Amino acid sequence: MDYSFDWGSLVRGWPLILDGMAMTALLVSVGMTLGISAGVLLALARLYGPRWLAVAAAFYVNLFRSIPLILTIFWFFFLVPFVLRAITGNPYAGVGPIYAALAAFVLAEAAYYCEIIRAGILSVRNGQMHAATALGLNRWQALRYVILPQAIRNMTPSLINQTIALLKDTSLVYVISLNDFLGAATKVAHRDGTLVEMYLFVAAVYLAVCSLGVWLVTKLKKNQVAY
Repeated sequence: MDYSFDWGSLVRGWPLILDGMAMTALLVSVGMTLGISAGVLLALARLYGPRWLAVAAAFYVNLFRSIPLILTIFWFFFLVPFVLRAITGNPYAGVGPIYAALAAFVLAEAAYYCEIIRAGILSVRNGQMHAATALGLNRWQALRYVILPQAIRNMTPSLINQTIALLKDTSLVYVISLNDFLGAATKVAHRDGTLVEMYLFVAAVYLAVCSLGVWLVTKLKKNQVAY
């Protein structure tokens, strides 16, 4: 097959591609930051909360880990506006694609980050908590100053791995017409007739970023073994 590559399409479509990259970066940064924050609260609820709260947190985690992420995105994009219209009576009430995507990513990632954080806390020996309380710290002070610093070191590689997975999952917002990196590249590809070039470029970028993340995880694990 005789195919003539047109890499100039990257230059012509670069402003649109750059906007898509910015959107992907926004989705990853917000999903990671709020997801980890919510994950910490869920993990603490499961480990140290009253039974009813631990059960509720466990239900939440199991629910969102069992549902395909694309379905969660569809919930917020299609079903939440329907509920809002029914409650408010406003026929124009809705959720834009960016808010639907952010809500879906934060809620779903919180469940995954929760289990990573919970495992990190459990990886610290029980004797650390007993020693801290014996020195006069209460449970929350011991958790903040003794347990969590050690747990963070243990769970950092897993947190990075989950963030890499989040980066790849952001491409799902293409189904709700949100202009992320993949969506922007697809628009350029259809406009210029350069599907092969654009998708090779997208694959190369994802490969480079994810490989960097994998290298960082490997480096951290080696440091942990050395420590």
